[in-house]
Amino acid sequence: MNPLLPRARPVRLVTTLLSEGWRDIDELVLGSALPRRSVEELLAEFGDDLEHRGDSVRLREGSAARAAELAGGQAEPPADLLDRIRSHIEGVPAPLPALDHVQATPETVLRRAGWLDEEYDLRQARLLFLGDHDLTSLAVRALRPDARLTVVDVDDRILEYIDDLSDGSIRTVHTDLRFGLPLAVAGSADVVFSDPPYTQAGMALFAARGIECLERPKEGRLLLAYGYSERHPTLGRQVQRELLSLGLTFEAIIPDFNRYTGAQAVGSAADLYVCQPTARAGGKRARKGNAEQAIYTRGPRSVEADQSPRRLHDALTAIAAEGGRNVEQRDPDWTRPRAVPEGVAVAVDLSGDPGPWLPRLLLAVNADRVAALVPNNHPDLTDERAQAALVELLRPKYRLRLLRSTPDNSHAVVVAEAAPATAAEPGVHAVWTRAHARLGNVWPRADADIADLRLIDLPRHRIAEVRRLLEPS
Repeated sequence: MNPLLPRARPVRLVTTLLSEGWRDIDELVLGSALPRRSVEELLAEFGDDLEHRGDSVRLREGSAARAAELAGGQAEPPADLLDRIRSHIEGVPAPLPALDHVQATPETVLRRAGWLDEEYDLRQARLLFLGDHDLTSLAVRALRPDARLTVVDVDDRILEYIDDLSDGSIRTVHTDLRFGLPLAVAGSADVVFSDPPYTQAGMALFAARGIECLERPKEGRLLLAYGYSERHPTLGRQVQRELLSLGLTFEAIIPDFNRYTGAQAVGSAADLYVCQPTARAGGKRARKGNAEQAIYTRGPRSVEADQSPRRLHDALTAIAAEGGRNVEQRDPDWTRPRAVPEGVAVAVDLSGDPGPWLPRLLLAVNADRVAALVPNNHPDLTDERAQAALVELLRPKYRLRLLRSTPDNSHAVVVAEAAPATAAEPGVHAVWTRAHARLGNVWPRADADIADLRLIDLPRHRIAEVRRLLEPS
C-alpha cells in the first residue's frame, strides 16, 4: 500500500523526477517537498522498478507503467462535466434555512472535484462527505468512476437525490452529527470533506466528527470550507482556535476557494482549510453533541432561538399520561437503545426537529405510547400526502394520532400507540422493533451495502424500501 495514502501529488512529482533520469535523495526531497523519510519509504515501494548508481536512483526502462500505477495519474474531466454539475444543482432539493444551506456555484463544485483528484489518489483513498447539499460527491463520481465515496447527511432529500443520480454507487448514510456517528461510518475514511455551518459551534462539531470518520487520523486529511467577514476577524480567530484545540494543524488555507450564490455577509466566498490531525486530535471533545447545541444560524435550534417554554412541556406530558400512565421524559437522541418500563409512556420534545428526527425517534423507541412535540409546519405534517407516508412507514409498529395546532398554533403533538404484533407483518415488525441492531443481524437477506448499518442509519427512502422488501408476498 502507498505509504503516503491518501496523498497523490507528491508521489506523482517523485515519479516524474525518476522518469527523467538519475536523482539523489536530496533532489527528490527538494522536488516533492516531502520529508526525507517519506521519500525513502516511497522509494522502497518502487522496489525492483528502480536501478541504483551510487546514491542516485532512476526508473528502470519499461517500468514507467508500473510506476504510473503507483502514482495514479489525474483523471481527464469529461467535456460536459460543468454542464452536468449545473443540471444537478438545478434539480437539487430546495435549500433548508434551518440547516444553513447556501448553494456553491457549479464552478466551485468542479474546482473541488479537480482539486481532490489532484491532491489525493481517489482510486485508493476512501472519500467521505459530511453533508453534501452542494453535490460535490456527484462531480467526483463523474470524474473518478472508481472512487469509493460516502455521503453522510441529516437531510433525507439530499441522500435520496444523490442515490438516484449516482445509481446507488455512492454510499449514503443518515445521521444528525449532534447525536454522533453511526458505527459503520466511524473510522471508515481516508479523506473527509465538509462545508459546515459557519458558527463556532458548527465548525467545531463537524470538525470533531470528521476526525472520528478517519481510520488513521494522522495519515488522513480533513478538508473544511469556512468563510468569515473581513469586517469581523475575531469570528475567524475563534473558529481557528476551535480547530486547533481539536488537535488539528493547518496544512494549507486556500483563500476564496469556494464561491456561493448567497452568503453575501461573508462576500459569497469561503476559504478551503486543509487540516492534518495530530496525535492528540479528537479525544473526548469529539464525542460531545446534543440536540440543544446551537450549530446553525437559523431555525428552531439556532444560536438566537428560544427554547420551548415550560407550558409546552406540561401540555405534552399531559397528553402522554392519558389514561393514568406514568410518563418518562426523553431527549431527542434516537441513536442509543434505552429500555422503557412496561406501561410507561414516553414524552419527547422534538420542537427543534429540522425534519428527519420524528420518524427515527419513533423507530428507535419501543414503548406502549410515545408523545412527541414537533413544529406545526413539520414536513411530515404539512399535507395529507406527507401524513399518509408517515403513518404508512410506522404502521408495522405504531398507530399514529396527529394533533395539529396542539398545544398552540406553532406546535403539534404526534401520539404513537404500539400496534399489536398480530396485526403487523411479522417480518417488518421484527426489524422495526430492533432499529439499533445491524440490519445483517436481524435481516439475513439485507443487501451487502446496508448490512452493517442500523435501520435508523438508512436514508428515509431506503427505510421505505426495506419495508416493501420485508412485506409478505
